[in-house]
Amino acid sequence: MDSMFILTILIVIGALAFDFINGFHDTANAIATSVSTKALKPRHAIILAAVMNFLGAISFTGVAKTISKDIVDPFTLENGSLVILAALIAAIFWNLLTWYYGIPSSSSHAIIGSIAGAAIAAAGFTSLNYEGFLKILQALIFSPILAFAAGYLVYSIFKIAFKNLNLTKTNRNFRLFQIGTAALQAYTHGTNDAQKAMGIITMALIANNYQTSDDIQTWVQISCALAMGIGTSVGGWKIIKTVGGKIMKIRPVNGVAADLTGAMIIFGATYIHLPVSTTHVISSSILGVGASHRIKGVKWGTAQRMLITWVITLPISALIAAISYYVLDLFF
Repeated sequence: MDSMFILTILIVIGALAFDFINGFHDTANAIATSVSTKALKPRHAIILAAVMNFLGAISFTGVAKTISKDIVDPFTLENGSLVILAALIAAIFWNLLTWYYGIPSSSSHAIIGSIAGAAIAAAGFTSLNYEGFLKILQALIFSPILAFAAGYLVYSIFKIAFKNLNLTKTNRNFRLFQIGTAALQAYTHGTNDAQKAMGIITMALIANNYQTSDDIQTWVQISCALAMGIGTSVGGWKIIKTVGGKIMKIRPVNGVAADLTGAMIIFGATYIHLPVSTTHVISSSILGVGASHRIKGVKWGTAQRMLITWVITLPISALIAAISYYVLDLFF
């Protein structure tokens, strides 16, 4: 059995593990608000999120193609297998570390930074596809800003539209409506996040000459969708507590506004084939809604900690991936 085949198998296993971890790491994105408002019991929320994540994952492939070719060119990537494996090791390590401490960091930032860092370690800065890489960075930077602004606007509209309604009755109705918005958000999460692992596996297949196009094979799509769905079913309670309660006190109307905003921004990115951080989009949506509701009601200390993680994830994951590449290069 040659080393290329072994590396490919390790990458597939690693990518599915990353997708599984991404599932339980990012479960909070889709269900934290609905659990916080008691619209859904935690067990029911997780089952709903797992099913909708799976359905979203098998619906699209555009983001996967962007990941597979816009950061580096898999057809010309030097030591492509080692680069991809090092990137997966770094991204998985960072995801587990931030999950352990309950920090809603971005799996997207982690894997994109890791691919870039490992590629630079292998072949220098010229290995990056700067046009595609900068396009991805712009999406990662601007999507949370858009989510904050949209969350502020959506909740402002809600305040005007429902100002004369009975608060108790409104909360009850919105709690029911929130089941649908949680499902929608979980679906859009699957359309974007699960595709990152699909793109990584496709990169490996191209780099090792197992396929000659950037098409996403059916078995890749289904296996990644299953990995994310199963990962989601495990849950990520530490991050759920942060997103669902430590940013602001969430009521059903707040949750619906945040869910709709997050789903809109994420699906918009999926539609134009751009990977975004679902963690940061949804957290920013909640921040925007909270600022519109009552600025003093937002726990800005938590927001500051999330912002710091947002900034440091790319460079730290790139550094970890570069170190991982040098270590792997000693053994392969």
